[in-house]
Amino acid sequence: MSYYCFLCHPKYHPKSSPEPKLRVCKCVVKVKMKMWLIALLLVSVTHTHAEYSSLQAILSQKGLQKVTHWLTDWVQDNLSNITPPDIKGKAFLFGYTLHSMSIQRCDLPEPIISFLEGTGVSLQVTGLSAVITGKWNSRFGFTTDSGEFELVMFNVGFKSLLKLGSDRERLSISTVICSSDVESVQMNFSGGKSFLYKLFVKLFNRGVKQMVQGQICTDIKAGVNGLESHLAAMPVAMMVDPNVYMNISLTDSPLVKNSGLGLNVKGEFYSFKCPTEPPFHPSHFEMPWQKDYMVSVGASEFCVNSAAFAYHHAGVLNIHITDDMIPKACPIHLNTSQFKNLIPELPKKYPDMLMELQLYTTDTPLFSVKKSVILANVSTSVKAFAIKTNYVAIPLFRLDMETSFIFKVYIDKQLVKGMLVMKNLTVTLGASEIGKFQTEPIQHALKSVMTSFVLPKVNAQLKDGIQLPFVKYFSLKNSVLTIEDGFLALATDINGPDSGNL
Repeated sequence: MSYYCFLCHPKYHPKSSPEPKLRVCKCVVKVKMKMWLIALLLVSVTHTHAEYSSLQAILSQKGLQKVTHWLTDWVQDNLSNITPPDIKGKAFLFGYTLHSMSIQRCDLPEPIISFLEGTGVSLQVTGLSAVITGKWNSRFGFTTDSGEFELVMFNVGFKSLLKLGSDRERLSISTVICSSDVESVQMNFSGGKSFLYKLFVKLFNRGVKQMVQGQICTDIKAGVNGLESHLAAMPVAMMVDPNVYMNISLTDSPLVKNSGLGLNVKGEFYSFKCPTEPPFHPSHFEMPWQKDYMVSVGASEFCVNSAAFAYHHAGVLNIHITDDMIPKACPIHLNTSQFKNLIPELPKKYPDMLMELQLYTTDTPLFSVKKSVILANVSTSVKAFAIKTNYVAIPLFRLDMETSFIFKVYIDKQLVKGMLVMKNLTVTLGASEIGKFQTEPIQHALKSVMTSFVLPKVNAQLKDGIQLPFVKYFSLKNSVLTIEDGFLALATDINGPDSGNL
């Protein structure tokens, strides 16, 4: 069981409140963490910054064709698991049912699929042929009979136009037009009094052909309606981790061009513990459409900063540092005697004692995305404690630090690589239980540690590269990352799975 703070926003504090401007979290509900809670948390936040999207995604025509190719392969490899629906009809005076069907062979040409500007997706299949076996039951008056059959269909085809739109901030899909055609059907009966039905095989062929032809669009519409129901049931938020979730609702209707499909997503992060709006607002950005890549994804500066704001308010941007965490080669270790030249009074009051540090953000880290680089400004504080032999922590002092970084990032051989440079570091004394002392020596020492130990270690890892994230059975290839003014954009192709893994 976990507690969640719902009343974190000023709108929940009446004007009569003695401090209406304070964002004081009051935990009033105790519930289990479930995915449906995410939607409730969205309601607990005041109007979200929905004027502009902070995430944009584009599926190109190239990507659509590749997805169609994967699905076609999957269908071919999983024919034995596909069960055609029963067929009921009449031929002459006989009523019949074709059931327990299975597809023995299917020559399925790859569909012709394309985006239709302003509407959605055009889908066309021609030249499909199939062999289906199953069982038949017949009824003539009070007489019944049964046996087996083989159904061969030649040159089956259909055309369908699907409309893409939005409904309640979700992607929606519907069937606009559907038409189908079956060139010919051949029925072969066996078992029972099949010799009798062979006399009326032309009637059976004609009736089955008409029913199959009509059933194709019925099944397509049912499939599209099923997909629409699935889209309508999808949550408008996605759990990122136990601390943070992201609003993934659409800001407007999808943009359909002949070259691809574009989705504008809110892409704003919230803390589970305290889902409040950040004090900054999203700005318009327009990601370029890369038709030569299957997928393009863009994240704005606001998206990155809302994530930092959410994690800061979740209280997870802190670290407890002990001496055994510091490399042996580092010139400064967490012992009061080590601080003799930096804080002379410290070893006098607490000689030769281990120390521990608590480092945490005092404000939201802010990122500025400029052409080719990312700038970061981080405000932190560090509390120092001396540790007695009975593990009692004695408060010593608090240092407030302002740090800025320049981060260059790119993709090489599907690895994220880059370089981090510290631009500035200032240290001031926030509080002290051991009396006032000068912070300039500490500031100089910290800069030396950062430039000599921390940054080289980080940059060595960045030089080796970090693997791009991927979904199971899929991987990225030919990826290109660009940093523009106000946003980052990733254009990539995708390696698909083997058809059996879809």
